[in-house]
Amino acid sequence: MTRLLLLLVCLPALAAEPLPPLRAGATGITTSGLSAGGFMAVQLHVAHSAIVAGAGVVAGGPYDCAQGSLFTALNNCMTPGPWTPVPAAAYLKSLSEGLAQSNRIDALKNLSGAPVWLFSGTQDRVVDSTVVRELQRFYELVGAKPVLVDDRPAGHGMPTETAGVACGSTEAPYLNACGVDAAGELLKHLLGPLNAPAGKLDGRLVVFDQSAFTMSGDGYVFIPRSCVNGGCRIHVAFHGCRQTGESFPREAGYNRWADTNRLIVLYPQVSASWSPFAFNPRGCWDWWGYSGAGYATRDGTQLRAVRAMLDRLASK
Repeated sequence: MTRLLLLLVCLPALAAEPLPPLRAGATGITTSGLSAGGFMAVQLHVAHSAIVAGAGVVAGGPYDCAQGSLFTALNNCMTPGPWTPVPAAAYLKSLSEGLAQSNRIDALKNLSGAPVWLFSGTQDRVVDSTVVRELQRFYELVGAKPVLVDDRPAGHGMPTETAGVACGSTEAPYLNACGVDAAGELLKHLLGPLNAPAGKLDGRLVVFDQSAFTMSGDGYVFIPRSCVNGGCRIHVAFHGCRQTGESFPREAGYNRWADTNRLIVLYPQVSASWSPFAFNPRGCWDWWGYSGAGYATRDGTQLRAVRAMLDRLASK
């Protein structure tokens, strides 16, 4: 145990390590994400609703919105128009019911009463607010309890208090300094009252090798010192397109809340790919099908990988 404490707390994060077993909670998991990561957070929530208790989504849309089509993803599910409307929440709910009946996702009844926090910036020209509102409607139809924040002048990015570019911008690193602590707001909505965030972090951001989970590249996990001996909750935070790397895990705002509230934050990462078999040049999470059929179900390649990471964190 002494060696593990030194490994996780005292040493700087330099090289990728194995994801450690931390005896974390295997249920009551929460998730969130930005843009493609927001769509991915919805997929994780719906597909694994037996263990995922709530979701926070910034600039994302309803479950299985793209239905396996890149054209639908880029048009209907991002900037819908008269000839390319966003798929109706009622229709997507019926598709989800079929997936649940065939045991490809968990039962939709698990979503009843689930807390959901949604955000759409008034200056976001990448994912239209109508898409986020359809996500709100989807969650309402399955009995969840969504709240929508859509009155802040944010561009397409993760709203933060001070980190990143100007609030109304849409540019790298897609963190928008809006005086809005989106990470803190969504965590409080999903988890209930929290201790004040840390002024100086006591825990450690660990870089881990994702190859053990059939994903390329490195992922990140923030581990508070208080979580080394087990018993902590887990939050999964998904980056957006073009956000692979350290900026999102370090600056999106989650870690300072996690540090004082016994919360492990898992930051899985997806790498850019130019392969004709998995064309993903912007490093987006798969919410339209580039990784194969079943991408939005428990059988999806990326969802299987994230579930395996959660199982590792919950193991002894």
